[in-house]
Formats: sequence, C-alpha cells, structure tokens
Amino acid sequence: MVLVAIACGLAAGFGAIGFRLLIRTFQEVFFGGAEFWSGLAVGRLVLGSEDPLAVGMELPAWRRLLAPALGGLLVGPLVHYLAREARGHGVPEVMEAVALRGGAIRPRVVGVKALASALTIGSGGAVGREGPIVQIGSALGSSLGRLLRLPARQVRTLVGCGAAAGIAATFNAPIAGALFSVEVILGDFAPAYFSPIVISSVVATVVSRFFLGNTPAFEVPAYELVSPLELGPYMLAGVVAGLVGVGFVTVLYASEDGFARLPIPEPLKAGLGGLLVGAIGIGLPHVFGVGYGSITAALHGELPLLLLGALLLAKLVATSITIGSGGSGGVFAPSLFLGAMTGGCLGSLVHQAFPDATASSGAYALVTMGALVAATTHAPITAIIMIFEMTQTLTIIPPLMAACVVSTLVATFLRRDSIYTLKLRRRGVDLLAEQDPNVLKNLFVTDVIDREPAVVGASAPFAEVLDLVVSSPHTEFFVVDEGERLLGVISLSDLRRLILEQDTLRHVVVAADLLETGRPTVTETDDLDLAMQLFAQAGVGELAVVSSLDQGKLVGVVREKDVIEAYNREVLQRDLAGGVSSRVSLVGRGHRVDLGGGFVLVQLQAPAGFLGRSLRELDVRARTGVQVLLLRARSGGERTIRVPTPDDRVQEGDVLVVAGAEDAVERLESLPAPSGSVTAPRRSGS
Repeated sequence: MVLVAIACGLAAGFGAIGFRLLIRTFQEVFFGGAEFWSGLAVGRLVLGSEDPLAVGMELPAWRRLLAPALGGLLVGPLVHYLAREARGHGVPEVMEAVALRGGAIRPRVVGVKALASALTIGSGGAVGREGPIVQIGSALGSSLGRLLRLPARQVRTLVGCGAAAGIAATFNAPIAGALFSVEVILGDFAPAYFSPIVISSVVATVVSRFFLGNTPAFEVPAYELVSPLELGPYMLAGVVAGLVGVGFVTVLYASEDGFARLPIPEPLKAGLGGLLVGAIGIGLPHVFGVGYGSITAALHGELPLLLLGALLLAKLVATSITIGSGGSGGVFAPSLFLGAMTGGCLGSLVHQAFPDATASSGAYALVTMGALVAATTHAPITAIIMIFEMTQTLTIIPPLMAACVVSTLVATFLRRDSIYTLKLRRRGVDLLAEQDPNVLKNLFVTDVIDREPAVVGASAPFAEVLDLVVSSPHTEFFVVDEGERLLGVISLSDLRRLILEQDTLRHVVVAADLLETGRPTVTETDDLDLAMQLFAQAGVGELAVVSSLDQGKLVGVVREKDVIEAYNREVLQRDLAGGVSSRVSLVGRGHRVDLGGGFVLVQLQAPAGFLGRSLRELDVRARTGVQVLLLRARSGGERTIRVPTPDDRVQEGDVLVVAGAEDAVERLESLPAPSGSVTAPRRSGS
C-alpha cells in the first residue's frame, strides 16, 4: 500500500498541474490578452494568474457576457452525454462512491471532469478548482486500485489518497489535504486509512512544489490578536459566517431546483447559466473564475465596504447559478471568497467602532474566510489547517480556531447537512445516519470474488459436465455462450438425480437442456448484505457475478462461505482493541483463541529455558516470530498481569500470553529445555 500510495500521489500531483494548465489554456482562449506562461524559473514551471479579473476589467461588455455562456454551451453536452457525475462540485460523488460502491469510480471521470471544469472556470464560471481535483484524484486512485484488483477496503483508501493528493498539490497544503480526505471523504481517522493518505499527500506536494514553487496561495500581512477582548468580535464573525454559510447552501440547492424545472433541454441549461453569470460579470467581473485576486485584495484591506457587500451577494448568486445550471466546478474557492467578503464587511464596521482595540478589516477577512469554509463543509479541523497552510500565518490561529468552531456549531444547529452531504440526502443517501451494525453493508462482492468460476459451454455433452463435477470444488456450474454471457446454472443437486442414468443420457442430454434460468446474480459493486439475502432467497451456496458494464457477462462467482469468512474478519478489524482484550480474558481462562488468518492467541507456562533471562536476551520475536503481549507473574501470593518490558526477567511460575502465526507458536511450545532440565513447556489451564 505504501508503494501504491506513492504512485497515487505522483498521478494526482501531475494531474493537478495538468488541470491548472488546462484552466490557463481556456482562459487564454476565452478572455485573451493574458499571458499563458509567466516564464520558466530554474526548471520550474511558473503559472500565470488563474483569476481573469485583471483582463476582464479591460474587455468590452459583450465579451464579458458571452464568454461564460459559450463555456456553458460546451460543458452542458460534454457532461450530459459522457459522464453526468462530472456535473457540479464533485465531492459528493466521491463520498457516495466510497460509502456505497467500495470506492468504484469510472475512469472516464478523470478526463471529462478535467475538461468540463477547466472549460467552466476558464470561461469565467464562478466556481473553484478544489472539487474537480478531488474528483480527478479520487478517480485516478480508484482506477489504480481496480487495475491492481485490490479489495474494496484498499480501493476506498486509494480514493482517499487521490483526494488528499489533489488538494495538497493544488493548494500547496499537504496537512490540510490529508485531513480533508479523512474528515470529509472517508470520515475515518484509522491508521490503516490515514498512513497511505499522508504518503500520497506528501508526494503530491513535492511534485507541485518542484514545478510550481513553494509559495503560499495568499500573501497576507502579519495579523495578530490586538487585544484579548477582540476574541469577542472574532466569535461574532463565526456566528455571521455560520449564517452566511447556511444561506449559501440554501441558495445553491434552490438554484439547482429552479434550473431542473426549466422546460429546456438539459445540455443547454449550463449555457443559460453562463449567460446569467456573464450578465453579473458585466458590472462585477470579480465574480469570474476562482476569485483569488479579489480575495487577496480583501485580505489586504484594499476593498471599500460597499464593494465588499456587493461582491458577497454577487458571488453567492453567480456560484449558485453556475453549479445549479449544470456547470462543473468546486465550492471551496467560492466559500473562501464569500468568507473574505463577509469578514471584510464585518471587520470594517468593527474597526471603525473600536480602532485602537481591533485589527484592520483584512484580519477579519482572513479569519472569516476559514470560518465560512467550516460552516459549509462542517469540517472545522480541515478549515483551520487549510487557512494556515494557504497563508502560512501562525499568529492569527487562536481567533481562527474560535471562529471556525462557532461557525460550525451555528451551521450544524440550523442545518444538519453540509454542502456535500445535503446533495446526497436529496438522492436518498444519508451518510450521517448511525453506522449500520450490519458490517456486510460495508463489504462488497469485489472483496470475495473468485474470478475462476466453473464454466460449461452451452453445447457441452453430459459426460463433460460429469467430468467437471468430479474435478471442480464448486457446487454450481454456470452455462455460458461463446461471448461468455451467462445463460443459466446447473446445480450439483440437480445432477445427483441424473447420475444413475448417465449411460442413457451420455449422448443425449447437453448442458443447455439441464440449465436453470432465472437465478439471481450480483455485480462486483453490490454489497455482501445483498449477496447474503440472495443466498437465503435462492437456497444456493454460490452466486454468479456479472459485469456491471456488460450485463449478462460472467466475470466470477461468490460463495456463501467466503462471505461468512469476510464477515468474521471485518468484525475482528472493527473492534480490534476490544476484541483482543476479550480474547485475552478468554486465554486467561485457559483457552487457545483463533484470531483469524492463521493467527492465534495462547497462554503458555514459561519454558524452563526462559527462566532467569530477560526478554531482551531471549529475543522471542526474532527467534520464533511470536510476540509476548502480557506477563502473568506471582507477587506476594497473588498473580499480577502487566505489559512486559525488554528488561523483565522470566521467573519460575510466570505465564506468558503470546500471539503469532499458529506454526510459530507451536515452535515456541516445542523449544528444547536446557541441558539437565526435566521441565517441559506446557499450556496452562489456570
């Protein structure tokens, strides 16, 4: 997984660079006049601005109006006909794939999402680039995992790796990329997920810094908390950010509903949305693209109060129209924009009222920028770290933390769902529900599939079928045509009734005459809960697995016993700490406990050869491959239990609780006693 995580980080890192180049290419096409390259510096690629504000101010009104409209007319058919999951901001689609499909994302999403989002942003659509790069990186990770035929658990991890790497490379924020992935995409900080994700994030950041340089996304003054009493206005900024965040989410999905009701062809709606955004951009071209130029101006306190308020409303409407009409792009950058404008407005008013005890409006723009991201995503940890890494400003962290927590509390109080999970809830998918105790719903057919089913040709004679029965361990034999499409199933129970008549049937009956049609089938992306229901319904021990892309094509078989084994493994992995503690208590009562996968937990009377020697000297793990977990020793007539240290010496009567592979434990039990000893190692029942 480390090697695959590195490969995923490299792919997503280069993908993020390519995506930014694509955006700049389309900006050159739609807006013109902007330098495509700002130059080469010491072998590093330096991209020009991705904010068309500068050139947009100089363009005639008709070009400001038509550029987003033309981009929308291209994006609408592209997404509608090639990959509809590339529509919108992309993160909910990744979350849904992780939660419901074992991380399976179609490979075509990489190209379609990159092209559609670059067209939307490059033509002036009021969206960001973080959602697209999350979906692009996740699709790369998913494709890599499926190419290597990894189980669904590891494919989900690679989806998280791709998401983290994309964020890290795009924003030069490796910590925030990793946190975003585990906090938002996976919702799980377990080391099995977190470690590969961190590796991918780091690798992608190194790639990005080599080509783009190690500079923060925003250059800001060194703001700090002017007075302890200023924490109050910053917490007020958190309250306001929570309200604005909820308003943004409400308007965004109201826009989606409005465009959905319009009686015009779906592929044309993005063009109409682009036209409306262009109309806003005639007066306020600041709304075009990701808006980093305007954010930087707000962070430096360079925008007047009225313009800050106008940009807040204009960007909120423009982003909602762009995404609601079918454009492709993220909501993270718009959230930063809305937060900066909201904080700038509030900071201007606070600083005017208390000029000696408060910082300038730029400090409030910085803090509220993070608070609004926290309010929309319900991910305060990611928001705090993201703002720190994007600005590399440490002194403002205390008020930033307070504002982010307050805004999240306000937003979650007013609306249960984040900007991402609400989209899924509207589709009937509730990711915030309590985890289903049925662990099979988190396991998938691809985790246990056998890709070598017992296959019979449709014209196979009875004798050939009988030969297959003798040589195969399977109980179900799948009849296929020349194109490997499933025609039906021959059950071993059906064959038993005909075996006594084989002499009569040997040259008469063919496989096609014996098959049973109408048997239920599953696909690789179905969960194992569905498989178990079908096993019970059909009363069989094996189910055919057919392709999800080419319905009817046989790709493997899933056995009921394999599903049960997967269930047992998952239960153990879900509660490893609790499971081990309960198993230790069982061992304490003299039991040998099977941990699964060939590993056991055993309690042993200390071998005579161990007496008087320290665990460091014995080096049990190196000699036998067995780990000593606990030491039970007698002290004052009572037996104490403790985790041993390397310097603990084994005394007579001590009992060891050890874990390891079954054969390794057996080797430990059979260690020879020292010369002259008559005591043999034995398993204790005490």
